[in-house]
Amino acid sequence: MITRFKGQFDFLSNFYESPIEYEGISYPTVEHAFQAAKTQDFETRQQIAKMQSPGKAKAAGNRNGIIKDFDHVEWELRKDEVMEELLRLKFQNPELKAPLVQTGSAKLIEGNTWGDTYWGVDVVTGEGANKLGVILEGIRSEAQLLSSPVAK
Repeated sequence: MITRFKGQFDFLSNFYESPIEYEGISYPTVEHAFQAAKTQDFETRQQIAKMQSPGKAKAAGNRNGIIKDFDHVEWELRKDEVMEELLRLKFQNPELKAPLVQTGSAKLIEGNTWGDTYWGVDVVTGEGANKLGVILEGIRSEAQLLSSPVAK
């Protein structure tokens, strides 16, 4: 079981530097792209892509951030799909796919101390849906199938 995306497993974190291109813009991390996906405004997306850290990108995407056209209802309907799409892009990189596959059948839990019980599990309470971990396990399973001798 992997209970935190830190240390040797920091590559699983959305804050991990892993450049991806999404809808015509290059982002330094999945977090940058995820936050930018909350708006349809191309200039705002570019502004988020250029932010110095994933933490700043996350703040920009929050309720009091820079996004002016953020439709919370619509976002709730599509956020899981966007996250999966971004993670698939991230793990197309062979240097990230290989260590993901090497986690074998370990349960992937995005344990956190900031109370995120949707994408992860709060390490204090043990509560959480762990949606990020579930998506990663699905991508890992597909990658393992494609790399198995039977699939070749």
